[in-house]
Amino acid sequence: MPTFEFSRWDGSQEFSPQSADKLFDQLTEYLLDHGEQVLPSLERLEEEQPEMIDMLVKRGYVEKDKDGNFRITPRGIKRAETKALDELFQITRRDKLGKHDTDFRGTGQTMHDESKPYEYGDPVANLNLHETLRNALVRGNGKVPVEIAEDDLVVFDTEYQTSCATVVLIDMSGSMNRYGKYGRAKRVALALQALVRSKYPGDFLQVVGFGTFATPLNERELFLSAPKPVSIFDSRVHLRINVDQPPRFVPEHFTNIHAGLQFARRILRRQSAANKQIITITDGEPTAHVEGREVVLIYPPAERTARITLAEVKRCAAEGLHLSSFALIEDYFYLGLVNFVEQMAAVSGGVSAYCNADDLGNLVIESFSQGRRRRRTVG
Repeated sequence: MPTFEFSRWDGSQEFSPQSADKLFDQLTEYLLDHGEQVLPSLERLEEEQPEMIDMLVKRGYVEKDKDGNFRITPRGIKRAETKALDELFQITRRDKLGKHDTDFRGTGQTMHDESKPYEYGDPVANLNLHETLRNALVRGNGKVPVEIAEDDLVVFDTEYQTSCATVVLIDMSGSMNRYGKYGRAKRVALALQALVRSKYPGDFLQVVGFGTFATPLNERELFLSAPKPVSIFDSRVHLRINVDQPPRFVPEHFTNIHAGLQFARRILRRQSAANKQIITITDGEPTAHVEGREVVLIYPPAERTARITLAEVKRCAAEGLHLSSFALIEDYFYLGLVNFVEQMAAVSGGVSAYCNADDLGNLVIESFSQGRRRRRTVG
């Protein structure tokens, strides 16, 4: 059993109060898992420990709107995205992030801090003089004058990029609230936003959440989002919702992959990027689809909904969109879900995978990278 020794503080010991950064990171964890319902608790914290709120405000992470409600600032959201990228993809470790290179010239060239041995044809302008001189000194045992041989030459690694348009579809159905699945999916999407902003500024990225309906999410909306709460518990459901004249009560927790794909296809149709892709993250078979101006909710999952959804998958592929589908099976091995995402891959010629939420990040970043560098084909 550990033992502790206490003594009177005489002022000589170093004392470091919790930093605003660390405090905001702790707040971020709650926001990622529970969404905007966490924000009202800041009012209570302001009453009990005003110095903490003052730290967050002075640091620029939190502010009050015109109605006196707390909100997260753009700076706070950017920190959350960057931290998610560092945690999920470990951007400083090249073996984890990988090289997002292409075998043909695209819209630009990015130079990295990493270096590689010179190969015939590498631009001399990319020469890493520091590493080259060090190699020559080591080979010559420090003798002067320094003689540089061809084997000493090192150049900065580069990659030729293609502009890419990506839509990330995130399942917001009620079951995503279990086992922290939605929180992990949000972290992946936030990390992708940070990656595109910092490394691929010419790319287009849009996150779309889908439950019963599909809705685009900006950075703030994504950061503060949460799964749709389950609102009906019938063992069998068959409802039609007129989207032009919806009833007062609409259960929003169903899984409408069809609507998400339709929305993504319309978004990407407006983009002129060389490569276009859709990344879908879900934990359930589709339980909703669109028929004209109606959304049809069917539970248990029906073959009809699957057939209509797969037809939309085929339309996406016919327009040259690369599809990647990830099935989260955190709490059980859901054979029907795995079979469905495999069918999506078979129909589209894309990829599918099933995993738990903790493994999602590496799989999505690899899929994103592959989608960026593929040659787009239509038909």
